Amino acid sequence: MAVDYDSKEYLEKVDAWWRASTYLSGGMIFLKNNPLFSVTNTPLQASDIKVKPIGHWGTISGQTFLYAHANRLINKYGLNMFYIGGPGHGGQVMVTNSYLDGSYTEDYPEITQDLEGMSRLYKRFSFPGGIGSHMTAQTPGSLHEGGELGYSLSHASGAVLDNPDQIAFTVVGDGEAETGPAMTAWHSIKFLNPKNDGAVLPTLDLNGFKISNPTIFSRMSDEEINKFFEGLGWSPRFLENDDIHDYMTYHEKAAKIYDQAIADIQAIQKDARENGRYQDGEIAAWPVIIARLPKGWGGPRKNTHGEPIENSFRAHQVPLGLAQGNLAELPQFEEWMNSYKPAELFNTDGSLKAEVADFAPKGDKRMAMNPVANGGRPRGEKPETLDLPNWKDFTNKITADNRGSELDDANRNMDMNVLSGYLAKLAQKNPTSFRFFGPDETMSNRLWEMFDVTNRQWMEEIKEPNDQFVAPEGRILDSQLSEHQAEGWLEAYTLTGRTGIFASYESFLRVVDSMITQHFKWIRQAAAEDWRNDYPSLNLISTSTVFQQDHNGYTHQDPGLLTHLAEKKSDFVRQYLPGDANTLLAVFDRAFTERQKINHIVASKQPRQQWFSVDEAEELATNGLKTIDWASTVAEGEKADIVFASAGVEPTIETLAAIDLINEAFPQVKMRYVNVVELDRLQKKNGKLNAERSLSDAEFSKFFGESGTPVVFGFHGYEDLIESMFYERKHLGLHVHGYREDGDITTVYDMRVYSELDRFHQAQDAVQTLVSEGVIAAADGKTFDDKMDAILAKHFKVTRDEGRDIEEFTDWKWTALKK
Repeated sequence: MAVDYDSKEYLEKVDAWWRASTYLSGGMIFLKNNPLFSVTNTPLQASDIKVKPIGHWGTISGQTFLYAHANRLINKYGLNMFYIGGPGHGGQVMVTNSYLDGSYTEDYPEITQDLEGMSRLYKRFSFPGGIGSHMTAQTPGSLHEGGELGYSLSHASGAVLDNPDQIAFTVVGDGEAETGPAMTAWHSIKFLNPKNDGAVLPTLDLNGFKISNPTIFSRMSDEEINKFFEGLGWSPRFLENDDIHDYMTYHEKAAKIYDQAIADIQAIQKDARENGRYQDGEIAAWPVIIARLPKGWGGPRKNTHGEPIENSFRAHQVPLGLAQGNLAELPQFEEWMNSYKPAELFNTDGSLKAEVADFAPKGDKRMAMNPVANGGRPRGEKPETLDLPNWKDFTNKITADNRGSELDDANRNMDMNVLSGYLAKLAQKNPTSFRFFGPDETMSNRLWEMFDVTNRQWMEEIKEPNDQFVAPEGRILDSQLSEHQAEGWLEAYTLTGRTGIFASYESFLRVVDSMITQHFKWIRQAAAEDWRNDYPSLNLISTSTVFQQDHNGYTHQDPGLLTHLAEKKSDFVRQYLPGDANTLLAVFDRAFTERQKINHIVASKQPRQQWFSVDEAEELATNGLKTIDWASTVAEGEKADIVFASAGVEPTIETLAAIDLINEAFPQVKMRYVNVVELDRLQKKNGKLNAERSLSDAEFSKFFGESGTPVVFGFHGYEDLIESMFYERKHLGLHVHGYREDGDITTVYDMRVYSELDRFHQAQDAVQTLVSEGVIAAADGKTFDDKMDAILAKHFKVTRDEGRDIEEFTDWKWTALKK
């Protein structure tokens, strides 16, 4: 018999589901036992109540209402839909809905659909040793955590790229909507192509209040809101009712509005896919729902002081003072819970009544079981991997004859441009599973060859000849000047099983370092859940870096993301500082094969000397560091008078130049040079090794000598990061030359002198150390020191008088060491 999804009887099923999920969502804030006290006729005791109830109530009933209607849409239209909850901290929405449809029990068999399992679910919510109050990686169906507000729309848009049959049912909080990233993300429809991508169906949850303030949108009239969204290109529709307790009217209105929204989405997609519409600058008027769903809707009406809770900021977190040690408001809590009529919803054994359970979508149609929200594939299925080009086909030919000099083809000296050939081929070989993201910097970052094979995806009007490389279809998304948007798109693209890269100027990756942190926390939690599929790694490129500024100045000088990520659990973080183009290619070949990591790669885009052969680059990328024999006078493991090391493009140039200076002046000095590409291999935290990648103490000593061996380390980032790594190793004798927070608009080499990263300061430091060790005579050391001071004095005079760098920098080339 055909189901009438528009009938009053069916909407009563929607209402029953809503009441069931809302009942559980409110109850689990307070209770750790006896979840169906009125159904089982078992009075609540103090021992049933949590000592300190923690959670958020304000947005819950509005979101559970919307979730129930999303289920109805799935049932009626056979949709592939997933849920993204943007309003702050509404974690129990997805927990309770996945519990009711059986998904939660499939993933957590101990959480059975009976009284015992329900009690376990209640206790674990926002409880020590349990689960968080957000929509964490522990929650079936979630790919958006929601703890950091502002990214629901960006995540929704990134998730539907190249997923043409998916709809992201996205709830945006009206507090969240006040953040810069959320306001920016409304422009996402200018980049989604209805021909190849899925759809985002956003609902602005206009509940009226933040933590203790009204929201801006809630004080705007419908006319003002309508103009706002129409101006952005959306087609707004309003769900509202003056009587907030006339629930069935709400259901009837919601059903009609969402039915029309789905009809409009399907019409847009049909027009694009069958008739070629929306490919010439016309932006589809995608539906957006503005739903007035009062804060704390249906919860306690007033507190003990007579102040309103429902429809006020007081509903934001825990709406009652009920706790194990304070039972004064227990009657009010019981009245609130019983208002959902749980006896109509649950059997006395805790199971859901059959007529309510029947409402749930089936199988992978359940939003908690949609494969897109679990790495883009059914549980346990192997992931699709990228079809990788052979990176060695794109390398420079480096030999003893041309090492340490710039190559004849100037383009081959720009590491990022060399990488662009590899990425162009990668995009060709993976036309629906690889994308490149950034904030309008792909061309600036020298990824020129990518534009030979693909365009920027852009749905707005294209005006020739000044709109370059923009088209409705493309693998590059960098036409919106927003780091937040690019990072949000990439995160969701990655969490749905595809691979991308986000490249940014180094200092401005700091704009999204909190987003990167949240992604780290996500993959760390996900890795602990057996039912979670793994994900491709999140790939970040820091370029336009601190030591290669041209027309930019102090504002563009901040390598601090290295330190920020080094503070995280290193099992999930890889930080690479390749010293040249070949090593950069080798690093990416490795990065694309590792899963569930954050790969942070610091890369040069300016013309630089090239150093490492293909074999050396492969070893550096694979092992993370290497003793470079052609820049050493002693072999690996042998006792050295001094060890030189570097990590990063400019530090490698300056450290090798310092080695050249010392070898020329003091050929008797026994030196070893170590190039470090993978920073985390040096790391040892709290006396413990990272089992995956950290060097053992013996391996560390093989490279850097026993404690007390002088080590001069040229480093791309802040010096205290390397100092902390050597401190944990109890290795004394370290001299770091890194970024010292001095900079300006100046010449290329003057930036290095500012921080004393340059070759002359490094060489002075090394010689002074060797004098103190008795390796070099004091008089000889003084002569060398004076010579370096004279060159530096010349440098300061020439740069400030003539605005150029001296020949001792610009004309230097590597020469074979005297051994």
